[in-house]
Amino acid sequence: MSQQENQTMASSSAASVTPAQQYVQDSADMPAASGPKSHQAFENLIERARQLPGKVSIGIVWPCEQHALEGAMDAAQQNILEPVLIGPRALITDVAQSGGIDLGGATIVDVATSQEAAARAVALVKSGQVHALMKGSLHTDVLMHAVVSPESGLRTARRVSHVFLLAVPAYDDLIFVTDAAINIFPDLTIKRDIVQNAIDLHRGLGLGEPRVALLSAVETVNPKIPGTVDAAALCKMAERGQIEGGVLDGPLAMDNAVSAEAAKIKGITSPVAGRAQILVTPDLEAGNMLAKNMIFLAGADSAGVVLGASVPVLLTSRADSVQARLASIAVGALYARHLHPESAPAA
Repeated sequence: MSQQENQTMASSSAASVTPAQQYVQDSADMPAASGPKSHQAFENLIERARQLPGKVSIGIVWPCEQHALEGAMDAAQQNILEPVLIGPRALITDVAQSGGIDLGGATIVDVATSQEAAARAVALVKSGQVHALMKGSLHTDVLMHAVVSPESGLRTARRVSHVFLLAVPAYDDLIFVTDAAINIFPDLTIKRDIVQNAIDLHRGLGLGEPRVALLSAVETVNPKIPGTVDAAALCKMAERGQIEGGVLDGPLAMDNAVSAEAAKIKGITSPVAGRAQILVTPDLEAGNMLAKNMIFLAGADSAGVVLGASVPVLLTSRADSVQARLASIAVGALYARHLHPESAPAA
């Protein structure tokens, strides 16, 4: 497999893209919805992260603007993470002083450029000094290029994908939407990894076996709509043990996935219909629009994490609320400890 084929943003229909085009949807630049919101599910995750034995070491890559530095240090003060600040020491110190941010005893790894910061962050993961990464004020492309590098990155056998965790006021469960930020036109093999990544996250956060809806425009298999064929194939893959840990159904239209009444009217009977917890969209455009609709029209709180690398990678935004930022960091800390339980201090 060529390096281009290994790029996270590669499409099954696009053979080559420039580095600047690899991450055309920067989820970290997605603004948060306006207005204060809260959801008990996120509060529970944040509280559980506070109660972890020992702080989880998270590398904050290029925290050279106030929002990036403030979020990390706020989480550190709440015992959610042990920050390792990776960037130019003088600039980080200046940002802290101008913003009234207490750096406490935070470790600073002094590097001159954002590219060096991303490379050093990957090296710190490999040496076991940090167990998750968090995007600071560098561009997502720079960080992810280092993470997915075939030669020196943090790739695993699994495809890298992104999950939005959404707390929608009118819905009982947290909703995972995937993939809305990385894989543009995933083929069946990539979709298998996208689904498995999301299932592993759900279980790793202690949320149990998830109900997974494979979304399309209709709930019947139609060869003219490729997503319906992929959804049916994914269900069969789950039956054969190629996808583990979740209950899958699809294709399902959005209403049938989240509305028990809509599923009943359509005569759909399944453990997933009407109560899905993971929504798998057919492509990035559909996923991105779905996530934004939930945030802006349904008043959802959101958190986001990149999965499939050896550690979770958090893509927070400068527009995130304090609640959303803390939730993302809590998700990263909890899942990092799940992936690397050996990082917990000895009792």
